[in-house]
Parts: sequence; structure tokens; C-alpha cells
Amino acid sequence: MQQNVGTLDRAGRAVLAVALLALGWKKEGKLGVVSGCGAGMLLSSVASGYCPLYKVFGISTAGKTS
Repeated sequence: MQQNVGTLDRAGRAVLAVALLALGWKKEGKLGVVSGCGAGMLLSSVASGYCPLYKVFGISTAGKTS
């Protein structure tokens, strides 16, 4: 997989993931589960630098790669 998520994009995703984790921690039920899953998906793209939806739509915030 070629990275398609840039540094600034990764930072934004990390902040949003932390907020969703906090929401999931505080809430019970479906909202907690959905926010936890959303945080997990965001954190996976932060760690790998790859977003499957970006690939589908042909988007890349990673800049030029050699």
C-alpha cells in the first residue's frame, strides 16, 4: 500500500480519534460502540498512512513520493 495520508491529515485524524475515544469512554450503548469503532478506523489510517476511501476517490494528501 502506498501512503496517501499526509502529516497534517494524520494529525487531524489523531485529534479526532482521541475525541471519539473520549466520547466512547463516557457514553454507553450504541453511541459508545460506534464512536469507538470510528476512532479505531481513524487510528489505523494514522498508523499506516493509508486511507482506503482516499484510494477509491483518487485523493492523496501525502504529497509527491519518489
